[in-house]
Amino acid sequence: MTAFTVRLPDETVAKLDHLAEKVDRSRSYVAAQAIEDYVAREEWQLAEIEAGVSEADRGEFASEKELAEVIAKYVKSGLGR
Repeated sequence: MTAFTVRLPDETVAKLDHLAEKVDRSRSYVAAQAIEDYVAREEWQLAEIEAGVSEADRGEFASEKELAEVIAKYVKSGLGR
């Protein structure tokens, strides 16, 4: 495991300390969890974006019918009429 220094605003450190106290963990543990969560979320998001760009580059787009079916799931028919 590697240790490194991170500079944070005092207000953020206070919030971090408060959270650590609430969950009965160290500041270091809570910060490490936050960083791990952030990295996992960003990796997932970037992978999805790259996959979408690759699909678009291959010309793989939803048909008009497929798009209408997805929209129909979320929009009530007759809305705004």
